[in-house]
Amino acid sequence: MKEKHDVVDKRHLRSMKTKQKLLEAAREVFLVEGFQKATISQMIKKAGIGYGTAYVHFEGKEEILMVLMDDVMEKFYDIAEVSFSPNTKEEARQIILSQATAFLKMAETERSMMQLFEQAIGISSSIAAKWKAIREKFIQRISQDIAFAQKNGLAQAELNHTLVAKGWFFTNEMYLWEIVRNEHHGTVEEIAETMTVVYTEGLYH
Repeated sequence: MKEKHDVVDKRHLRSMKTKQKLLEAAREVFLVEGFQKATISQMIKKAGIGYGTAYVHFEGKEEILMVLMDDVMEKFYDIAEVSFSPNTKEEARQIILSQATAFLKMAETERSMMQLFEQAIGISSSIAAKWKAIREKFIQRISQDIAFAQKNGLAQAELNHTLVAKGWFFTNEMYLWEIVRNEHHGTVEEIAETMTVVYTEGLYH
């Protein structure tokens, strides 16, 4: 029985390695070719794996890109997940400023991949839907932080926390794409500081 289990384990490990190989090759092909021109054949060739093997893992290049999007967006999401339990408006401002700065700096770090995602969002409805789901995840997390601040008497309780969260995320997203396209004016720190002041002055007591 143990031998059979070992065989399954080895097969699973081999399968994971193959998947990783394909994802790494896909990343390189996407960055060179762009979303539209990249083909799964190029990725398979670069990874040095069989056609059948590739299709066991992914249906096509859109599915591969979605996994790459998850990998990159996880880094952004880690920033949003920072513990938020301020006792004062100033504490809240400091946490929000540090999150906004880290979020926009990540846009600089991941610029080439984010440029690829932007191309794909404009071309593929399933990638656009994927981005919408990512956006919703962020809005939900921000909404929780606002609700916490309202419950603790730091933020204006009469405001709808979901609407405020959307406004804050869309501001971040607009600057994110400007940085990705290299169209931003001012430094990342300056943008983050300005956004944070406007946001916290409007929301907090």
